[in-house]
Amino acid sequence: MESLLEKSNVVRQKGRYWRKIRNIVFLVLLFGFFCWGAIKYYYPYEEGIETGKLNYIVYKGLVFKTYEGKLIRTEEKISEETETPSNEFDFSIAKKKIAEQLMLAGGKTVELHYTKYLGALPWRGYSRFVVDDIVSITE
Repeated sequence: MESLLEKSNVVRQKGRYWRKIRNIVFLVLLFGFFCWGAIKYYYPYEEGIETGKLNYIVYKGLVFKTYEGKLIRTEEKISEETETPSNEFDFSIAKKKIAEQLMLAGGKTVELHYTKYLGALPWRGYSRFVVDDIVSITE
């Protein structure tokens, strides 16, 4: 017969084993959540250039003040049957210097280099499209 002390040691060893498993699973889930957040909010999904007439630039926000803007694309309709995408391009602006240059270019045709992320962060702006450079400004 096993003594009570030997039985309690076996139970203690089983408990340690399951605690190790629990901790490993927790760390793997935590690492996976961290990687998901890094990919969603910091890894660029798309980069490109958007051209159109600059509609407005505003500085808004309650806690995080960011520069936001709207560009009206100058696309022509190909035919009556096809649907055209939205003519508006909403974006956030990465740097104050770029926003100040764009504020002086209201109503002009601009080419903007943007980066698209899978998610928006409040301190980066309300849009997933972040303008990080001005390619050209024309009348």
